[in-house]
Formats: sequence, structure tokens, C-alpha cells
Amino acid sequence: MYVILLERIAKLGQMGEVVRVKDGFGRNFLLPQGKALRANESNKKHFEGQRAQLEARNLELRAEAATVAETLDGQAFVIIRQAGETGQLYGSVSTRDIAETVTAGGTSVHRNQVVLSAPIKKLGLHLLPIQLHAEVIATVTINVARSADEAERQTKGEQVTDREETSMADLGLEVGAALAEGNGSLGDR
Repeated sequence: MYVILLERIAKLGQMGEVVRVKDGFGRNFLLPQGKALRANESNKKHFEGQRAQLEARNLELRAEAATVAETLDGQAFVIIRQAGETGQLYGSVSTRDIAETVTAGGTSVHRNQVVLSAPIKKLGLHLLPIQLHAEVIATVTINVARSADEAERQTKGEQVTDREETSMADLGLEVGAALAEGNGSLGDR
């Protein structure tokens, strides 16, 4: 399916370009969201007639997103979650959780604007981009902690897990040392 893009879309093209997309992507996302028109002669004429208005609207949206990005860029947000001793979360932090936290902090963000390749499943500080517009990205820090006190310690750079994770190599060394001592068991290690 060939479509005319009504706005810049990452990894696809600029406004006004005629691009080939998969049928499902065009029918289910681009056309219903108003991001593209089917590429036929009547739509090409319609687009050229409205090109100036679309470009002006795009400039307004980009300027608005840039002002929001200035206030949002570099901010830190705390999300409290339950986690095990090693820092592994019992659940995960998703784009919805991040969007709700940022919105509660005073800036309206939709979950589709949060760029997250995989859910967050560990305690700690996570830098995440927020795509406010196709050309405007702000970066925020998400501090995932078990408590507010732990979040403060993480911000200062302290280690917060109760115990260090034991790697298989370290475990193998402990077993080897215990066997070398001749007691045949690890005892209360």
C-alpha cells in the first residue's frame, strides 16, 4: 500500500512523501490515526491544497513540544516497587507506570510517548527518552526503589541491594575451597 505521510514518522519518512508500507500498518495505524492518506490522485491534490496548513500545524506542535521538553528534560521521578534481596522486581515497570508517574509530576505524558525497549525489572536509576514529538525528545531519570529512603540513597550512588549477587563462578570457588579443606560440606556459608 502506498500512502502520503501527513507528518514526519520515524524510520518511514517526512511529511508529504509517498511511501510504501505494509497493508496492515497502513490500515490499522497510519490511516485511523490521521498520520497518512492513501496515495491516489484525489488525495495528492487534497494534500497539496492543505500542505501549508499541515506544515504550520506541525511547526506549532513542535514548538509546544520543545517548551515541554525544556521543563521535562533531566527531571527525576521515583517509582516505589517491591523487590527481592538482589534487586529483582517482583513485577515490572511498564510505559503506563512511567507515564502515570510523569503526569503526576506535573507534565502530561501519554504512554505511547515513553520509549522503552523492554520493561524495567531491576531496582536502580534508568535513563529513558520521552518522545514528545517526532522531532523532540526529552530524557528523564526513573528511580525504581523499594522505599523513599532507598530512592535517596540510589540518587547519591549508594549500593541498595541487601546482598551481592553470587555468581556461579564464586559459588564454584566456595565449593572447591570447602572440598579442599576436607569437610565435604559448605556448612553455614
